[in-house]
Amino acid sequence: MFRVLLGIVLGVLLVAAALLVWLRVGKVPVSVADPPLPQEGLITHIPLEARIDRERIKKPPAEANQANFVAGAHIYSEQCAVCHGFYGKPSAFGRNMYPEAPPLWEKHPNGQVVGVSDDPPGETYWKVSNGIRLSGMPSYKQILTDTEMWQVSLLLANADKPLPPDALYLLRGNPPLPPTASPAAGAQPAQPPNSSAPPQ
Repeated sequence: MFRVLLGIVLGVLLVAAALLVWLRVGKVPVSVADPPLPQEGLITHIPLEARIDRERIKKPPAEANQANFVAGAHIYSEQCAVCHGFYGKPSAFGRNMYPEAPPLWEKHPNGQVVGVSDDPPGETYWKVSNGIRLSGMPSYKQILTDTEMWQVSLLLANADKPLPPDALYLLRGNPPLPPTASPAAGAQPAQPPNSSAPPQ
């Protein structure tokens, strides 16, 4: 019995020592261009989804309306677009991150979903508020107010629907207009990103 127990202990110590040597002198995939570790996506995805599902707010305290979409578009253009891109203008940064920052104004290759419009607003809010470790996604809870985080989350949840012209104007990468000016005056109705109509 003693020999079996000693063999198990030595086996565990040898595996730990081999892992330590590999971490010190091996070619551990730590650069963006390196291939992922076996099952890396699965290992990181399952606990993240479980935590979000446990903690996310099910009913947003803000409404999905024009005022919040326009406010969310202001926040998005200032805080999010550098990594996630604008409408019709993917981000060069986002493509070169690991994991790649998802383009939030493009349709998924396999359907009609645009960005994270298939996620509940509470899930996006959790990610905006808390950030995601080892992904480049920062926590905004010390940068944005709670209302601002909900506004951008509601905007992204509705990315596959027609948006107000003022919001779409900002989401195309245009600079904010003075309060008296508005692209809505005489503008065409906003088209959702999955529409067949070309961007205005």
